[in-house]
Amino acid sequence: MSRWPSAILAVVLLLVALPSAQAVQPDEVLDDPALEARAREISQNLRCLVCQNQSIDDSNAELARDLRIIVRQRLVAGDSNDEVFQFVVDRYGDYVLLTPPLRGTTFALWFGPLIILLIAGGALLLAARRRRSGATAGGLTAEEQARLSELLHEEPPKK
Repeated sequence: MSRWPSAILAVVLLLVALPSAQAVQPDEVLDDPALEARAREISQNLRCLVCQNQSIDDSNAELARDLRIIVRQRLVAGDSNDEVFQFVVDRYGDYVLLTPPLRGTTFALWFGPLIILLIAGGALLLAARRRRSGATAGGLTAEEQARLSELLHEEPPKK
């Protein structure tokens, strides 16, 4: 039995884990383990506005670092988790949350991809039906058939 699959899996897992392990810098970590755990929990639920599909906890972007520092400063100042979230949302809007609340202003964030997928699927279905109906209804009228026969049986012009 070969050891390659398990070695490849170990390397892939290591590479996947590396970026998130490097995001939070040592100078950002709080001395109080309880506050640091709260900061990490909050940071994992805030979107990096530069990367957009990463949490600020996983992102190496400067803005993500600034947001991590703000989160820690607010916690040290005595804010609750909800107050920290509210502070960040007041400053950057609902988009900064990885799971924004369902509101009229966040409707596009929640349903936009589904709507785009449905529109694209409908367009593909419509195009397939048009192509199929065009191929089956492609018979020539009697006049067109007569003209085609006439053109095919004519002698080429002589030079």
